[in-house]
Amino acid sequence: MISSVQNVSNLSMTRALGAVDTENSASSAATTMPGTAGAANGLSFASVLGGMASDAVSSLKGAESMSFAGIKGTATTREVVDSMLQAEQTLQTAIAIRDKVVSAFLEVTKMQM
Repeated sequence: MISSVQNVSNLSMTRALGAVDTENSASSAATTMPGTAGAANGLSFASVLGGMASDAVSSLKGAESMSFAGIKGTATTREVVDSMLQAEQTLQTAIAIRDKVVSAFLEVTKMQM
């Protein structure tokens, strides 16, 4: 079921987010904002979001496999419930991030040039 979501990491390349210049953004962000540990390490916004998306997919796949293990009787009810609650929290976080990104995009499109 979740295998159709596996190509989430390819989204950054289709939207040209992978072409973001990380050298210039990392050096300018590191000099202007002292608390930017991700920029100092050379992480781009697209790579951070891609990592979060792949973690979310793996969490959902884990919950799915745990529910199948519960159906087979190889996992306890507690393990299945914990896994499902973690997947639900991951999904709610992903939805909240998506809503914030869409809202920010709409605000940028409303700006006058």
